[in-house]
Amino acid sequence: MTEFLASHQHVLWFASNVLRACLLLAVVTVVFAPLEHMFAVRPGRLFERGWSVNLGWYFFNGLLTTLLLTPPALLIAWLIHSILPGAVTGMAAGLPLWARMVAAMVVGEIGFYWGHRWSHELPLLWRFHAVHHSAEHVNFLVNTRGHPIDLVFTRLCGLTLLYATGLASPVGPNPSLVPMLVLFIGSLWSFFIHANVRWRLGPFEEIIASPAFHHWHHTLEDHKDHNYSSMLPFIDRLFGTFYLPRTWPKDYGTSTPVPETLIGQLLEPLAPAAMGRPTAPVGRSNQA
Repeated sequence: MTEFLASHQHVLWFASNVLRACLLLAVVTVVFAPLEHMFAVRPGRLFERGWSVNLGWYFFNGLLTTLLLTPPALLIAWLIHSILPGAVTGMAAGLPLWARMVAAMVVGEIGFYWGHRWSHELPLLWRFHAVHHSAEHVNFLVNTRGHPIDLVFTRLCGLTLLYATGLASPVGPNPSLVPMLVLFIGSLWSFFIHANVRWRLGPFEEIIASPAFHHWHHTLEDHKDHNYSSMLPFIDRLFGTFYLPRTWPKDYGTSTPVPETLIGQLLEPLAPAAMGRPTAPVGRSNQA
């Protein structure tokens, strides 16, 4: 067995990633399942309709999306450092790690914001993003329901700004540390803002995203196309898309037709017939 694994490193890599995904799933379930039971916005079950699709997307994206993201991210980093002068891309090199991380969280969030917003406003991108909004019951596992093309595009928008500002440098020791931490922290917080928990953060909701902030992004009809930020609501305030009343949405989902199965959700946006499919027009899409 040891000899087999030694000669098949890809098998060992895949097995370790499956194990890591299972451990993370166990942790977030242990944390959020009891919270959603005790503090639910609206009563629901852990195995709500669509739970198996959410679970399938969790493993699909957890195991494969990073592979899809890495090549274009490396290409963008190379292009930026080939085009922009070193004085621009290296201006953050002297900052301590904590300062780079704070700046990277803000700068990266601006990129993620616009990637997310364009995914609502441009029909071509909305075809893929509608998969995320197809959930009619929002809970922590809906966080991972998303087409890989949608996820890769949004993350590349954030990473592009990080590379352009020098906050994520492809050279030097641990070149991937900052972008990895930004993506990891954002991913963990996304479980929280999707959770079916009625917690509010009071005055801090203007500073850090809460479940209420993001639930209003998933509303079916009322005040759609708001709250694009994943962690920093003041960016929505800055660009005029902030909306956060004291109430909660009545319904979730999207009016855009989306297949109910994972395979259908994966393949249907790629089909040529989808080019002519009615999509949510600008100002009428649903948030993610």
